[in-house]
Amino acid sequence: MLSKQAEAVLAVLKAACIEYHLEEHIAVYTIDEMDALGLPDGDAVAKNLFLRDDKKRTYYLVVIRQEKTANLKALRQTLGSRPLSFASEDDLWKYLKLTKGAVTPLGALNDETKSVIVVFDKDFIGNTIAVHPNDNRVSVWMQADDLVRLIQEHGNPVVVAEI
Repeated sequence: MLSKQAEAVLAVLKAACIEYHLEEHIAVYTIDEMDALGLPDGDAVAKNLFLRDDKKRTYYLVVIRQEKTANLKALRQTLGSRPLSFASEDDLWKYLKLTKGAVTPLGALNDETKSVIVVFDKDFIGNTIAVHPNDNRVSVWMQADDLVRLIQEHGNPVVVAEI
């Protein structure tokens, strides 16, 4: 049975006429646990990092291909940011209403201030992406371009970068 959070996200996708494929699974908290599920199109699964600058003024939700690692110093240069580090679980809840293990770009739909910058790995553009719909017991596959457009229409800044 889907959670209220997942149902709310799926309703938004339907209202936006975004086609998606849904898979329910056990709760996963890491990309390795997700990979171990052996889901179809597993290479489309995104790894999501919630970062902040050293002054806690700018927050980033970084969406990268699962096989990549994020070099925070290089990412800082790419984004023209101050030094970056991982944001706290409290900040994750404050801005995106998400808990550890359920981080997803769809959490931007919960960002009432529309201040979190969502950074997509350019390798997703034009391809399928798989993310949680604000619940780490469900994954949805959709076109990354549709996801980018949805977040932009919500009002969050979106950056597509080489990561």
